[in-house]
Amino acid sequence: MLTLTAQFMRPHIGQEQILRSKARFKVVACGRRFGKTETGKTAIREAALRGQRCWWLAPTYQMASQTWRDIKADLAFLPALRISETERRIDLPTGGMIAIRSTHYPDNLRGEGLDFAVLDEAAFMEPSVWPQIVRPMLLERRGAAMFLSTPFGRNWFYELYRLGLDPAEPDWAAFRFSSYDNPYISREELATFRRQTPERIFREEYLAEFIEDAGRVFRNLREAAIAPVGAQPQAGRRYVAGVDWGREHDYTAIVIIEAETQRVVAIDRFRGVGWALQRGRLVALCQRWRPAVIMAEANSIGAPNIEALQAEGLPVRPFTTTAKSKRHIIERLALALERGELALLPDETLLHELATYQLERLVGGGYRYGAPAGGHDDTVMALALAWHGVLHSGGGVDFA
Repeated sequence: MLTLTAQFMRPHIGQEQILRSKARFKVVACGRRFGKTETGKTAIREAALRGQRCWWLAPTYQMASQTWRDIKADLAFLPALRISETERRIDLPTGGMIAIRSTHYPDNLRGEGLDFAVLDEAAFMEPSVWPQIVRPMLLERRGAAMFLSTPFGRNWFYELYRLGLDPAEPDWAAFRFSSYDNPYISREELATFRRQTPERIFREEYLAEFIEDAGRVFRNLREAAIAPVGAQPQAGRRYVAGVDWGREHDYTAIVIIEAETQRVVAIDRFRGVGWALQRGRLVALCQRWRPAVIMAEANSIGAPNIEALQAEGLPVRPFTTTAKSKRHIIERLALALERGELALLPDETLLHELATYQLERLVGGGYRYGAPAGGHDDTVMALALAWHGVLHSGGGVDFA
């Protein structure tokens, strides 16, 4: 059998520690940009160059596609390389093989025996992928595996990590590295990320911590619920309103924040009335508080309501909610509550919606924020919009 060697980028100390380990099964929990994917690509290239049959598995087709392009480019120097774009398979002249697979449809993965498998972003795969599909493929050839991922709560990847820490399991090894362990990442850049990111997200994604309540978004709620009930508009103060329009069985919610004191002064929430009456309630509240800015959701039914309110002379600014913009305003709100920068009214509906609001990390690094099934998040969104207005509207109109 032909044996080839190649020179690739030198791994940093943390990567070398993983690659030099003699464990058969390596569980690697890493912060973002540590270099875990590069570590896996180094391991799978070396295995294939030794003549081993290897699979690279990723949770989505898109992630698998990027790795496919990278590995093809890495191995392009080899003579007599056979590449099948249809099968996403590379056969090396050493007898080794690398195939790239997505685990999006796990049942389609069953097949040949393997010497080595890399499961990239393993925490985001279905729990059945390892024990029911990949593990049996390693039996005949007594193959090895490497699990790479940022943590995602304490799911099945966390259980494998614990297995790697168990001295009674000599085939297993666990590694945990934060983003700080990559010597090529600027500490100043990480410090900026830390200031701008809610603590829970930073701990999980950059410090690689396994957090038990990883889906919880807002903290310090009871400590924040100190705004006085029954506050009255004050001359010379600036107020900002946030409006989340209700749809069908949802509620319409209005939250007003006093910008100087950074405290919630008014909340209104209602449903079961027509659009004209909803606008009327908003107008009445605004006549009392005279907000300098009204941040209102513009999606769908919001647009005609905003146009009608603007025609009446109200200072309404449309906010288009997308996955990206929603994440931005929710995370800024979470930061403010964590740091004690915003005082809430002790409103049970608001506190309940904040306490049950959830974050779901998606495969590939995205997020989905929202209420649990059957729940509501209208006051959360109205509060987030109002806080966004406080942070970004600038200027102001005094109460007269």
